[in-house]
Amino acid sequence: MSANFLKGTAILTIGLFLSKILGVIYVIPFYAMVGEENTTLYQYAYIPYNLMLAVAISGAPIAFSKFVSRYNSVGDYKTGRKLLKSGLLTMLVTGFLSFLILYFLAEPLARIIIKPDDKIFTVEDVRDVIRWVSFALIVVPFMSLWRGFFQGYHYMMPTAVSQLIEQIVRIAFLLVGAYVVINLLNGSPKVAIQVAVLSAFVGALGGLAILSYFWRKKKPEYNRLLEGSQSSHDVGLKDMYKEIIAYAIPVVFLGVANPLFQFVDLLTFNRAMIDSVNAIKSNTFLGILNFQAHKLVMIPVMLATGFSMALIPLITKYFTTDEHKSLTRTLDQTFQLLLFLTLPAVIGMTVLARELYYVFYEPSKIGSDILAHYLPVAILFSLFPVTAAILQGINQQKWIILNLLIGLLLKLALNIPFIHLWETNGAIAATIVGYTVATGMNIWVMAITLNYHSQLIIRRIGWISLMNVALFAVAWVSRKLILLVWSPDTKLEALLFLFIIAMIGGAVYAYLGLRSGIAQKLFGARLTKYTKKFGWT
Repeated sequence: MSANFLKGTAILTIGLFLSKILGVIYVIPFYAMVGEENTTLYQYAYIPYNLMLAVAISGAPIAFSKFVSRYNSVGDYKTGRKLLKSGLLTMLVTGFLSFLILYFLAEPLARIIIKPDDKIFTVEDVRDVIRWVSFALIVVPFMSLWRGFFQGYHYMMPTAVSQLIEQIVRIAFLLVGAYVVINLLNGSPKVAIQVAVLSAFVGALGGLAILSYFWRKKKPEYNRLLEGSQSSHDVGLKDMYKEIIAYAIPVVFLGVANPLFQFVDLLTFNRAMIDSVNAIKSNTFLGILNFQAHKLVMIPVMLATGFSMALIPLITKYFTTDEHKSLTRTLDQTFQLLLFLTLPAVIGMTVLARELYYVFYEPSKIGSDILAHYLPVAILFSLFPVTAAILQGINQQKWIILNLLIGLLLKLALNIPFIHLWETNGAIAATIVGYTVATGMNIWVMAITLNYHSQLIIRRIGWISLMNVALFAVAWVSRKLILLVWSPDTKLEALLFLFIIAMIGGAVYAYLGLRSGIAQKLFGARLTKYTKKFGWT
């Protein structure tokens, strides 16, 4: 079972990673078709949608898989099937209600988001894109719970494949739809954005079709298990749902942390910019911050968090069995791994922000400056979910909610005055303050609860920081030297430029990591076997 579980986890991780990669790459052709201004309209729809989706799902799939797995492990397959029927019906209802709420709140939201004298978008423009994206809420919660049922049987393939197909169908519909509207029907980019946001609904149908295929494939096996099931536990649905809700609420807050911070910008940025000399550009600046730059900022988060989160089940195990030394060692490894992977990615991307922005979008001093200033926040975006997951593992879920709310209130309180002072950088600064406080409080609760005070982690963070200072110097000097003889003039040249600097910086960082022994300590004995050939331990 352990081997199957690890295999399933690997499949799920790979599927999610590929899905996330596609979610970054598609912005290149999409941006080229609709232009800078209209990507802002796109994210006006997606941020409210993501928040409402989190409420509609409410962490139920994860809790549901936990319940199904629990009863399956004692041979009671009837209870899981009973919960499946009830859960799917519940998700249909909550999904449809969420659709209605977002659909009818679209206009009030649009009136808050858009300035009365906005020269680029009207209230109707924003209202329409929010309404088009809201249709996905009918399908996605139902699909997510069905994935949870398969996961309860430790069968991760349906989730991984359906997520990937959902993303492929969504992106294909989005790109083809936008192309047809603009190039074949001579429609406006605003209409193309309406088609693009509808892709969430179409993609969900694709994911649902894949789940149906796996259900037909596995249903005979599940029915045989059902027929040989032990007598069903006398568990009322009311009691199960109470426990699911208690478990799911922290998961919801963890999932909506980032969209909530973006939602604060969505509600306040344009109005806070009214008196600025760049007021007419506020929509563009917000689009760069919350769409163009945000997509790239999440790349180092994606790289690091997946590796670190894999260690969380160990933390739960060691806490439950009171193995304090093993728990401390795992926490040390988690934070080291997180910083070892995130910091170099952030530093490299910051040094190369101008070329990176060019490859994905277009040459833009404003865009690349916003990206460079926003990229360091990726470290906080990585730390918060990991520290929150640790709190879940040690049964301190209530602190996740409290700490996030405090951070969010700070963001809300500081956003407008900071934007008045520093425009887009003000919104970034408010996010930094909110996330720093929320993450710091998570770490404080963890340290108090576990009596976690590790000298090793302080020394290692020091070494990793020094390695990244060296990386910054090498990348910065290499970039300056190459620019003396060659300045990229096309996207392909900019991509080649990125590759060359990345190879130089990556080689230096790898050498320092291996020579210092930190890489071997983090990635295990297999790496040590190869480095001993060079006399490095």
